[in-house]
Amino acid sequence: MKQLTISEKLCTSCGACVSACPFGALRMESVAVVDCNLCTLCGACVDACPVSAITRPESAAAVPVTDVIWRDVWVFAEVEDGHIHPVVLELLGEGRRLADQLGERLVAVLPGHETQRLVAPLVVGGADHVLVVDRPELACFQDEPYTAVLTELIRRHHPAIVLCGATTVGRSLIPRVAILANAGLTADCTALAIDPKTRRLLQTRPAFGGNIYATIECPVSRPQMATVRPKVMKPLAADPARKGEVRLDQVADALLAARAVRIGYTAEVSNTANIAEADIIVAGGRGLLKAENFRLLEDLARELGAAVGASRAAVDAGWMPYSHQIGQTGKTVCPRLYIACGISGQIQHLAGMSSSDVIVAINKDATAPIFKTATYGIVGDVVALLPKLTEAFRAAKQRA
Repeated sequence: MKQLTISEKLCTSCGACVSACPFGALRMESVAVVDCNLCTLCGACVDACPVSAITRPESAAAVPVTDVIWRDVWVFAEVEDGHIHPVVLELLGEGRRLADQLGERLVAVLPGHETQRLVAPLVVGGADHVLVVDRPELACFQDEPYTAVLTELIRRHHPAIVLCGATTVGRSLIPRVAILANAGLTADCTALAIDPKTRRLLQTRPAFGGNIYATIECPVSRPQMATVRPKVMKPLAADPARKGEVRLDQVADALLAARAVRIGYTAEVSNTANIAEADIIVAGGRGLLKAENFRLLEDLARELGAAVGASRAAVDAGWMPYSHQIGQTGKTVCPRLYIACGISGQIQHLAGMSSSDVIVAINKDATAPIFKTATYGIVGDVVALLPKLTEAFRAAKQRA
């Protein structure tokens, strides 16, 4: 078994390594002593030692596939406002397909506190097994304890594949886990598949600004880790008859320590719907000319029961908050109706909304790229047209 080497000649018993270890794997006797059952060879103590008394095996940078048996497909079950995040159900749908191809289990990993009521939706959504860690310290997401717990679970159970939503939480958590687990990570995947010959995960994602798509494999280390944006995958139809197993895992107190203290949480208040869940989205870009004109979008959104989105150009200009940004560096959406107002249609924006069922584009430039993707196009001044559209929808609702 690979393990740290601690030089008795160099060690000064200063304790720097003990406090640096995120897994509580080191204790101080006459010199530092490592608990191999807890140590993940992450290297934090190596960096912290002021006298270079600790060395890590060179091969610890990646765990060879052949060292242990890696099996099962895991989905990190993110909880948002007390409910399972919708992207989790989407990943369970895709994970079910991958697990069936491999002939292995689909496991939902649920860290949190008093989450028993959330187990059933995960099983109904496709999970064979729900792995629960229930501690008060995990009631709210924090980077350090969640990272330590998920890394420890990976070390114990050796999943072949770990999937996570590319949400704010996922983007903060999974890169940290990948580093500590010495695994590769492919972010913002748009497609996942299994190579029937090698049984490896094929991870497809946009590259070079969305101009090409790259398919990535991890032949050397495990687990194979990927994040997927919300609204990219399709959830399974809920099956109340589906049965699943539940396992409660215990973790050491040291894994739950955090240097940051959570003071409180204030949700963003908006008069329109959340763009990630909306069936109708009206989005504005640079063509709206100024922030005040986004009120025209909000008026239209209220009539349609829609959410308001924005291009990166509008967000960078300070016209809308980042939470409304749609595109490669924002959110991916898949509404039934997407109305693009004053958006030229650069490929980075199209990456976030091109899967919408119906796309209506309004732009005064008839050659704008958005018209190549749009189902319907209107060439005209969007600032002048928006009030007329709002009035027309209002009148139609009154007639109905």
